[in-house]
Amino acid sequence: MKTLKDSKKGSLNTIRKEIQRTHLFLIVVITILLSVGGAYININANAQAVDQNLLNTADLISRLYSFTKNLPEDEFRTYFNSVCDELPNVDVISIVDSANIRLYHTNNTLIGTEFDGKVPDFHIEGKGFHVVDENGPSGPQRRTYAALYDEAGTYCGFIMTIILKTSIHSVTEKTIFLFMAVTIAAILIEILISGTFSRRIKQKLLGYEPDTFSSMFTIRDNILESIHDGIIAVDDEKNVQFTNSVAKKILDCEENEKINQINEKVFVEKFLSNTLNTAQSTFGIQEKTNSGTELLVDCIPVMKGSEVNGAVAILHDRTEYTKLMEDLSGTKYLVDSMRANNHDFTNKLHVILGLIQIGEYDKAVSYIENISIIQRETLSKVMHSVDNPSFAALLIGKIARASECNVKFILKEGIHFKDSDIQLPSEALVTIAGNLIDNALDAMNMKVSLDSMTSASGRELVFGTFTKPGELLITVTDKGCGIPDDIKEKVFENGFSTKGTGRGVGLYHTKQLIESLGGSISFESQAGKGTCFIVSFKQC
Repeated sequence: MKTLKDSKKGSLNTIRKEIQRTHLFLIVVITILLSVGGAYININANAQAVDQNLLNTADLISRLYSFTKNLPEDEFRTYFNSVCDELPNVDVISIVDSANIRLYHTNNTLIGTEFDGKVPDFHIEGKGFHVVDENGPSGPQRRTYAALYDEAGTYCGFIMTIILKTSIHSVTEKTIFLFMAVTIAAILIEILISGTFSRRIKQKLLGYEPDTFSSMFTIRDNILESIHDGIIAVDDEKNVQFTNSVAKKILDCEENEKINQINEKVFVEKFLSNTLNTAQSTFGIQEKTNSGTELLVDCIPVMKGSEVNGAVAILHDRTEYTKLMEDLSGTKYLVDSMRANNHDFTNKLHVILGLIQIGEYDKAVSYIENISIIQRETLSKVMHSVDNPSFAALLIGKIARASECNVKFILKEGIHFKDSDIQLPSEALVTIAGNLIDNALDAMNMKVSLDSMTSASGRELVFGTFTKPGELLITVTDKGCGIPDDIKEKVFENGFSTKGTGRGVGLYHTKQLIESLGGSISFESQAGKGTCFIVSFKQC
């Protein structure tokens, strides 16, 4: 049974074998046509040469005869025998008088005999030479008749020069054999050259067959078109060699070819020129398209040895990344919320268990009802006031953590957050609010360690968030230890902290993030009383 591997191998070799067969067929056909044409022309040229040779010989003999016709018969025969020996390209020479008696014949036994063949009528045809194909005693032959005239112009016989068809065929066969030998030699040489040329092409193609490249190209296209990122590849002269459909869609040039070329050229000049010049990869370049799509662009050089052979740009739609990060952030804070709630409920279960064990059943029931009301009201308020899932999950988690820390987490009256009012990434909101809430909880924990008499009722964290179109306000107020006046200016410095070494980066990065998004952060604090951080964004 033919295996899949064998089938694939056979398909990969199809193009190569087809090229070889076509190439060989063309070589053989062209060479044979040239050889047949050359042989035909050569044979025709030989036939014309034969006729011309017969005519020239007849003319020569007629001239010699005019000088030797009066010689004695023996001398006459001996002379022309020597002449015939010097003319190897003519098989028979015959001199016939006006009475059709052979005065000379190459076959001397026929001298003096009567010529019984058909003699041309030179007077009627009006020419001194006549060339025909006839049969004679020696078989088929090519004959030339040349009329003889005396000094007075009277007809006195004719000269006949003959070449046998066997001689002509022999020359033709030699010509055909020669052309066949040349044809075979040419085919063999062309096959050798073709094989050498094919091997050199294969070396240029890194050892792959052309059909392998065809298969690789198809696979490459399918892969590059199936991924969700845009890809643009250029050569070392900035000519775009490939753009997948995702990249065309991102660059807003999917429908119009002219816009496609312009947008691609602008993109290549902006992002890939530096990569081609420096041969250095660049990752995470932020860009915004004309349609408002936010991108992360990675630029990678394509190297051939130590030389840059091109470059590839990978376009990531930041919207997708943001959505993924939001989903992950929401999940993280939901997990944190569940973990904190689990710990908090464990503590509450211990209280309920204790009340039951001492027989305070009514107090246990009242405690359970009170807990349910508080949890339900808190969750309901967050879910109805904040329509961003990640932000809401963060608040629920922080409320649970505050409960663990014995801190009362209070949501300001009228709290309201509408995602469509402000264009901010969810991960930025989570980072900003999360850091400020954590700092507030830490501040109140520090106050407890400094003042063991602080009552739980005084440990409060008030959180507020308010939006309207284009504006956002976030406030985080704690009743912690406050910030002394002498260090207020250092609060946002990188590495500054009153909590020990290795800290002091939270507020610094929070301020950097807020300002990079066009917002501002400030605070009001009184030592021993607490602190209020205020974050505001205004977008046109």
